[in-house]
Amino acid sequence: MLEPNGPLPPEIYWRRRAVAIGAMVLGLALVIWVAFALLKGGGDHKTDAKATTSSAAATTKPASSSSSAPEPSAAKPSGVTPSAIAPAALGLCPDQSLAVKVAVGQPTYKVGEQPQFGIVITNISSAACERDMGSGLQLVQVQSLDGQRRLWSSTDCYPDGTPDLHTLAPGQQAAFTVTWSGATSQPNCAGDRVPVPAGPYTVVAQLGSVRSAPEPFNLA
Repeated sequence: MLEPNGPLPPEIYWRRRAVAIGAMVLGLALVIWVAFALLKGGGDHKTDAKATTSSAAATTKPASSSSSAPEPSAAKPSGVTPSAIAPAALGLCPDQSLAVKVAVGQPTYKVGEQPQFGIVITNISSAACERDMGSGLQLVQVQSLDGQRRLWSSTDCYPDGTPDLHTLAPGQQAAFTVTWSGATSQPNCAGDRVPVPAGPYTVVAQLGSVRSAPEPFNLA
């Protein structure tokens, strides 16, 4: 650097240069300090934001898990078939939950033929249940038209039968067919069995205390 009156002595020149460099270093240090202070404050704000996000995520996670937790338990029953859960849930069908109906294969049979009777047992309750409907528990009886004289019963000569457990849903039916030889019978299969003569007769069916309405038919 040159002065108007000529060049400066070397000692003054280097002293001024040192002062200028020191000022520059000080200014640069000040700028770096300000920048560092600003960056430090900005970093704290970001950390708070991250902490808030983490906290929100932690709060959301359990809610999501608790809302989805019932699904497996709710889905389990749908994977189990009704037949698998029915035995544990069903009870015995009481007599009042059943209805019994009898039907004749045809209105008239010839003497010597073997009339066939159809029995239908219906669950008339609002709940599913089960009942042994073995032949030894079903009673089918032929009687006179006025119902005063008993001619034949399905349990006279065959009082026992194989158990036959049926599960009935509400409104469901179980159907059976009984064939009559056309001969009389007595309890314990006592006495002689003789052919029933031609005439009008009725047949009734019964399970437990539930008895059907009489159904007429003819032997000719």
